[in-house]
Amino acid sequence: MTSTSTPSEAVPAPNPGGTRPVRSPRRSPADLPFRFADEALARRLATERSEPDWLLLDRLAGAAAFAALPTESNQLYTPYIDLRGAVLDAVRPWIHTASAPVPGASAELPDGVDGVIDLREDAVVALALSPAAVRAGVILETFGAALARDPDGFRADIEGGGSLPADDRLAQLARGFWSQGVRLVVPARVRLAHPILVRWGSGNPGRALVSRTFVRLGVGAEASLVEEQVPSGAEVECAAGEIVPQGLFHGTIEVVLGTDARLAVAAIQDLGSRQVAFQHRFARIGKGASLHWAMAQLGSRLTRSRVDNRLEGDRSSVEQVEIVFGTDEQLFDLTSYTRHIGRDTTGNLLSKGALLDRARSYMKGLITIERSAVGTDSFLGEFGMNLSRATRAVAIPSLEIDQPDCRRAAHSSSVGPIDPNQLFYLESRGIPPDEARKFIVLGFLEPVVARVPLEAAQERLRELLEVKWAAGLAAGSDGVTGSAGGAAA
Repeated sequence: MTSTSTPSEAVPAPNPGGTRPVRSPRRSPADLPFRFADEALARRLATERSEPDWLLLDRLAGAAAFAALPTESNQLYTPYIDLRGAVLDAVRPWIHTASAPVPGASAELPDGVDGVIDLREDAVVALALSPAAVRAGVILETFGAALARDPDGFRADIEGGGSLPADDRLAQLARGFWSQGVRLVVPARVRLAHPILVRWGSGNPGRALVSRTFVRLGVGAEASLVEEQVPSGAEVECAAGEIVPQGLFHGTIEVVLGTDARLAVAAIQDLGSRQVAFQHRFARIGKGASLHWAMAQLGSRLTRSRVDNRLEGDRSSVEQVEIVFGTDEQLFDLTSYTRHIGRDTTGNLLSKGALLDRARSYMKGLITIERSAVGTDSFLGEFGMNLSRATRAVAIPSLEIDQPDCRRAAHSSSVGPIDPNQLFYLESRGIPPDEARKFIVLGFLEPVVARVPLEAAQERLRELLEVKWAAGLAAGSDGVTGSAGGAAA
């Protein structure tokens, strides 16, 4: 197997100890498929750039939590985890942390954005801010640059792991073992007219990129963020019978919103078919602040995503829409936790999945309304569309209510094939069956597409959905036209 990529230094792959191939041990569905995350790696990451003692201690705390926590902490969801599609036993993590763009990196802004940072594996290949954003005091930088430029502010942002949930093992993986990070700070009362674009490129076989994105908005600030996760690395050629090793992308988005702040986040995951993606998004939402998530999961062999929303301030709100379009043997494991703490908070959460071939999806969500959360209005909907007989979609919406004085606390779910009445209506207007199915499926997924704040990214997402539909159709997926079944509550 040959590759033209030139990776920087990484942890060596395990020595097989001879010419006979080493057979991987049998794994349970919940076992993590990699072994690189240990205290020694946390110490090495801290010493590579002579990180301060507080950061080493923070890494070690994350490493200890990672070692102690189960992969799935919620007993309700333990039957619905299956990581056996990930084969990362010999994966090697990137070690170096880039503080500045590589020589020759682009400093030009794409059309329609106020800032861009483009990271490929362990290198920064583009970084720029608009003059208006610079004058307003907006900060867009790597973790390495933040540590050098503003060590006290960086420490206040991440020390103690307060922007990550303490009970999630994979979130603690990011805390202990990140090698690359992005920090975005929007000062109080600054309103950005255009989105900030953060692009992560990952795809080198046998490599692991563990990353963090930290976003903080001051009082009354307004901004939007578009995150793209795209394939990277050279094409790999293999001998007959040889399998291209998988790669791992692990990324977080950690959001802290001040009073009356407004943030819209759109994320598009289109990694290659040999990639495994672990994602975590965590938000602390202050008084009167609002957050809008729009997430599209299209690529990778296996994706495990978790979103945590903490509505801490009175009158805070969150809107979250996440879609999945799966083909082949892709697996998508999506979990959402929304905790209402302040008074008169609002949450609207929607997950949708369309599956072709033998794809699978698990959509799990829990709304928790604490005793202090008087006047809560919260809804959770999870809907799956099975487009072939071999797909499987699971929807598990849940409520935990400790405050009966709510405006609304509801959930709904359904899983099934395309509604035949919709199909009949379109066909009766002269639309061919395959085109009719496409219109129904893409319309089913449109809620995320319409919420992407960058026009170029919105159009790219529509093109990706079209291409994926065409590929599934060419592969001979059997579109099922029976009535949709499910339950609502």
